Amino acid sequence: MRVAFSADHAGARLKDELIRRIDAAGLGHELVDLGGDGSDPEDDYPDFARRLGEAIQDGDADRGILICGSGVGASVAANKMRGVRSAVCHDTYSAHQGVEHDDMNVLTLGARVIGPEPALECSVAFLGATFSGEPRHRRRLDKVLAIEAEQTAG
Repeated sequence: MRVAFSADHAGARLKDELIRRIDAAGLGHELVDLGGDGSDPEDDYPDFARRLGEAIQDGDADRGILICGSGVGASVAANKMRGVRSAVCHDTYSAHQGVEHDDMNVLTLGARVIGPEPALECSVAFLGATFSGEPRHRRRLDKVLAIEAEQTAG
């Protein structure tokens, strides 16, 4: 799986650590760093959410991990993009369940909320999960996709 990482100024340090540790874990994923190095306090989360969302839309990434200070702003921005399903998850259950039930493709983390160890655990849970495809989950996802289609058509 190709996994893109992106972070604003507040999330860059955690992004770098997650990339290093996920790579060292040997999970077999191709990791793509889309930036945010933390050097510019005006690196704003919408810019990095867009960068990651475009990678998903263009097929350059299968999933993404997006990081800002709280996770909230970046998740809100990412969810404005067609085809992106992002959620802030600071626990492993939500991180894997979001994929299994909702086909979530972007995990958003808050670097000022979660430490590196639980962030790694959430990331591994997210990356290890697959969409169940169960009829009830497919039905619900189809309804979400219909909302998205209605909004982009109008």
